[in-house]
Amino acid sequence: MISTGETKVFCTASIDENIPSWMKEKNRQAEKNGEPKAGWITAEYSMLPRATHTRNKRDREKVSGRTQEIQRLIGRSLRAMINLEKLGERQIIVDCDVIQADGGTRTASITGACIAVGLAISKLVKEGKVKPDVFIDTVQAISVGMIDGEAMVDLDYNEDSACDVDMNFVRTGKGLFVEIQGTGEKRAFSEADMKKMMDGALVGLTKLHQKQLEILSAHLPL
Repeated sequence: MISTGETKVFCTASIDENIPSWMKEKNRQAEKNGEPKAGWITAEYSMLPRATHTRNKRDREKVSGRTQEIQRLIGRSLRAMINLEKLGERQIIVDCDVIQADGGTRTASITGACIAVGLAISKLVKEGKVKPDVFIDTVQAISVGMIDGEAMVDLDYNEDSACDVDMNFVRTGKGLFVEIQGTGEKRAFSEADMKKMMDGALVGLTKLHQKQLEILSAHLPL
C-alpha cells in the first residue's frame, strides 16, 4: 500500500505465463524475422465508491473514459522500467485499487505499482525464469499545480480543486521523462510557470525515487 498524505492505494502485480492474443501474433512475426519475443505489462485501476468525498458509482459494465486513460498511463509508465524482450512470453498484470482518495491517485498508483512490479520481477529472478537485467529502472510520478503564482507539489484534493494549472510528471530513476501532462485549468501558463512546476516536481520525484530504492534494494541488485 502506498500512502501519499490521505491518498491510499493498494498496488499488486500478478505474473501470468500467458500473453494477450495480439501479443502472440506480434511474437510470431518477430520470430519469423529473427527478432526476440517479448512480454507485456498491463494495468487496471479502480476506485472504491466511497474513496472520494462523495460516493462514486462503480465501473460495473463499462469502464469510464477517465479510468481507461489512467490505466493506459500506468501501463505506459511501468513498461519503461522493464526490458520486455528479456521478460519472456509472459505478462505482468498490475492492479491499482484506490481505497482513499485525496488527490494524486494516478501518480500514487504509478509510484506504488513500480514497487509491486519490482517485487514480482524479484520472484521471477529467484525462480531462475529471468535474469536481473530485465529490470531497467524505477519509475515514479507526482502532481504539481500553480496556486496564486506559486508551484505546489503533491496536491491534495482541495489544492487540486483550487489550482490554476495542473500537471503530472512521470519520470524514471535515471531522469528520463515518460510523460508530462499539463492543463491550464483556470488560466494559460507561461514558461516561467512551467519552470517553477518542473523544479518542484524534480524535488518530489527525487525523494520518491530514493524511497523506492530503499525498498527494492532488499530484493533486486540495483
